[in-house]
Amino acid sequence: MNNLKNIVLVTIIAVLIYSCNSSNSIPVDDFDHEAQALLDNDTLVQFLKNHYYDTSIDSVKALVDGKTALYQEINSMSITENDIDYTLYYYLKSEGNPSTDKGNPTVMDSVFVKYYGQRIVRSDSISNTFDNNDGIWFTLNSVIRGWSHGFTNFKGGDNITDNGPITFENGGKGILFIPSGLAYRNGGSGAILPNECLLFYIDLYDFTKDTDHDNDGIASIFEDPDGDGEPRNDDTDSDGIPNFFDNDDDGDGVLSLNEDKNGDGNPANDFSDIVNNPDLADYLNPDIK
Repeated sequence: MNNLKNIVLVTIIAVLIYSCNSSNSIPVDDFDHEAQALLDNDTLVQFLKNHYYDTSIDSVKALVDGKTALYQEINSMSITENDIDYTLYYYLKSEGNPSTDKGNPTVMDSVFVKYYGQRIVRSDSISNTFDNNDGIWFTLNSVIRGWSHGFTNFKGGDNITDNGPITFENGGKGILFIPSGLAYRNGGSGAILPNECLLFYIDLYDFTKDTDHDNDGIASIFEDPDGDGEPRNDDTDSDGIPNFFDNDDDGDGVLSLNEDKNGDGNPANDFSDIVNNPDLADYLNPDIK
């Protein structure tokens, strides 16, 4: 129940933000993000070569003799955002080994995590902690893209709470090394300067598999009719609200949840317009109500 409340709250806030940011005038951004992506990668590579992970204190430290540089132990993933290619690096302390394996979260799922972050000031310097939280729910579609993608490499754990603080074990644990283009870009945020790379120590405690932001019976990750892997840019009825937030995706006045002719709880597999649009699900077809 608490998970659902958190999802609903985040949904309301995100819709308000989305609506407030919608306007007829689009600011011109002539910043060279592609060049910055290359600079960021150089910074991260040098940082990883100059530091190691100290298991005794669970911390990234400057490299010393006898230690193995993070660069030799790091994982990476290629991510394209706004037509710019980025490399996200992550250190996998533990992928997670829960007793009931739900798999890994998607970039649209709701997660319960612990984290703290530091700024990579230079390739050889780290700031003090600028943000931390011992346990918070959020949806991965509404955070910096480095988190959205980074958390998909981990699994949630087991809730072993017993008459005390909420406690998890066997969850995913690691460190994310994020280029500025997948963080706060050339705008910065608070203590974070423009074009600054970040690192986050993270624990993935739990997540809601197949999070459904608008409760229409279709997991948000699957509300992607154009098939580009990015549900945030799909708005079938062009009302300014992406499908995964819109409980009436085709704007025909009938809730998507109710466009479920076969009654199996999944509107995505109902196709009534066999003559004109046989491959278009009813909930996306304004001609079917």
